Amino acid sequence: MEISEDTNGLGSDKDTLYMLGGAALVLFGAGLILSNPHVRRYLGQLGVGSLLGAALPDVDRYLKLRNM
Repeated sequence: MEISEDTNGLGSDKDTLYMLGGAALVLFGAGLILSNPHVRRYLGQLGVGSLLGAALPDVDRYLKLRNM
């Protein structure tokens, strides 16, 4: 198989497709892992929900500043 170079130095559509496909597979895999009841129970013991709850005000403040 021949490898071709882009003339403008930017990634090709094929590279973008591979990147987005990989990101979709990572997201799908994380969803499968988090749907396991044992993993959910373990994360509940670690207190991940309280960590996310503490981060939400900061994210909200960031989004408000970004919209200005």
